[in-house]
Amino acid sequence: MKAAAEILAVLAERGQTVAVAESLTGGLVAAELTAVPGASAAFRGSVTAYATALKHTVLHVDAALLAERGAVDPQVAQQMARGVRTLLGASWGIATTGVAGPEPQDGKPVGTVYVAVAGPTGTGNVAALRLNGSRAEIRRESVRSVLGLLADELRGNARAQDTEQNGGN
Repeated sequence: MKAAAEILAVLAERGQTVAVAESLTGGLVAAELTAVPGASAAFRGSVTAYATALKHTVLHVDAALLAERGAVDPQVAQQMARGVRTLLGASWGIATTGVAGPEPQDGKPVGTVYVAVAGPTGTGNVAALRLNGSRAEIRRESVRSVLGLLADELRGNARAQDTEQNGGN
């Protein structure tokens, strides 16, 4: 919960917000964020799009991409993050998609996970994870990883803003 508290504090300080799109984590990322007292200052909401069709109809992930590659794909994760950011009117969007098990999905082995972040200036990042462990462990590590990815983006964004404010020196 420490990462969630730090993220929410930075966002609130900047007057920014975050929204979450989740698949394999099924609401765990939102639960981690909302466990922090005062989360409402920066947390907009979440969409748990567990069914592949919802990724298209709700989060506006490209239907051709889903048909061609399936839901477990880095571009799908990025489009989910962008989609939830737009849908919920947040500064930042984060997303999780992957295979927690017990069976492979879309030809992808258990432990294949993609987490993504979409930022306010069109910036974004996707991380590909190959996780081991039980279903619960894979889901837990996916939560930790997507929050870590957002924390890294926020740190990078702060450095860029600092550089701009200091005349690029």
